[in-house]
Amino acid sequence: MLVILGFLMVAVFMYLILTKRATPVVALTLVPVAFGLMAGAGLGIGDMITDGIKSLAPTAALLFFAIIFFGIMIDVGLFDPLVKGILKLVRNDPMRLVVGTAVLAMVVSLDGDGSTTFIIVTSAMLPLYLKLGVSPVILTVVAGLANGTMNIIPWGGPTVRAASALGISPSEVFVPMVPSLIAGLVIVLLFSVHLGLMERKRIGKLVYESELVHAGGSTGTGSKKTGGSKNTGGSAGTGSDHDGGAGQFIDGLDPNRDTLRPKLLWFNAALTVALLVVLVMDILPIPVLFMIAASIALAVNFPKVKEQGEAIARHSSSIVSVVAMVLAAAILTGVFQGTGMVEAMAEWLLNVIPAGMGPYLAVITGVLSLPFTFFMTNDAFYFGILPVLSETAAQYGIEPVEMARASITGQAFHLQSPLVPAILLLVTLAGVSLADHHRKVLWRAAVISLTMLVVGVALGQIPFG
Repeated sequence: MLVILGFLMVAVFMYLILTKRATPVVALTLVPVAFGLMAGAGLGIGDMITDGIKSLAPTAALLFFAIIFFGIMIDVGLFDPLVKGILKLVRNDPMRLVVGTAVLAMVVSLDGDGSTTFIIVTSAMLPLYLKLGVSPVILTVVAGLANGTMNIIPWGGPTVRAASALGISPSEVFVPMVPSLIAGLVIVLLFSVHLGLMERKRIGKLVYESELVHAGGSTGTGSKKTGGSKNTGGSAGTGSDHDGGAGQFIDGLDPNRDTLRPKLLWFNAALTVALLVVLVMDILPIPVLFMIAASIALAVNFPKVKEQGEAIARHSSSIVSVVAMVLAAAILTGVFQGTGMVEAMAEWLLNVIPAGMGPYLAVITGVLSLPFTFFMTNDAFYFGILPVLSETAAQYGIEPVEMARASITGQAFHLQSPLVPAILLLVTLAGVSLADHHRKVLWRAAVISLTMLVVGVALGQIPFG
């Protein structure tokens, strides 16, 4: 009976999420409560949920302060010089433009929010793509790959979900996977160079008649070719709707926003680098690091109490949605564990899976994470399927943290899913069709995800056999 109820709970939860009949918070709350009562939890369900909340409280704190920290860094202009520098470096070379897009997307992806990353990247780079005649599809492919690869950072979502679902620390999952992350980013850069060279060959180099890039402004100057074939244009239109000059920033990169702190640029850069270094060294728990760093950033950049409150309020919508999701996930994990559903389902799977495949469940999970997370949301996969796979793998001596590491390798592929709102925003801003994006991005994303899995296996972070 527990097996049936467990699978039904997962099925109902996934159905509500995939059909958008309920938000993740509502589904994560009501579905487990209903099925927990049916499983005979009674009033004990309160203790189960409380235990789940206690285990996920550090994760909620991590997300709360990580969003505040990187939101402040964007507000105060830490990334503005990088954007302007990239725009100046790419000049008239399509290959440099594409590689610069990848680098910018990687850096801005540190905030853990795909939508913010794509808004910044498209607002800064799309005008150059259109002026140079580079296909905007290249922009969406490179930005999508970079952000998808960076999506395994602990405050980005998937790693937190995997850790939350299995009751482990996000740092245990992420830190050993840093080599895999680096390998994935290297592949992204190699793809960027290749795509850029193809575009350079297709359209040739262009030379601007006057300076194209300047702080915060736009140019009306045209460009002329020095060679190459006739420009056939990209898949997006080249009309005036997008043509506004390379330095025309929107939203977080408005060059005239009141939150800029140019005199504190080096302090904020040093604080960010120090945070990332200490994070990788694993000296302190990640939530503690971000609590300290966010507090320092607030106190130094916004010394007045009113300004600090406004700085937090600017990012409140992101904070509320993400932290609420984590706390609601505590209900699902608490009921799963407290009622014994996970153990019962794992025992059933253990009898179904051929004994010879059991020792390879971590790698199998990594491979399955590509299609599973593409056709379902991260919530459905990490909270509904991963706990069952992990409990089954434990029978073969595979630790939950190893299963979590394997499960996040498919994120580069996952982010290209039409179920991901951020990717829909990206193709809309760039003016390209999702089909054109998928034709170029899916196989590349699969290569990146599988490379990360292979590196994890090779370094012993993910067991094989």
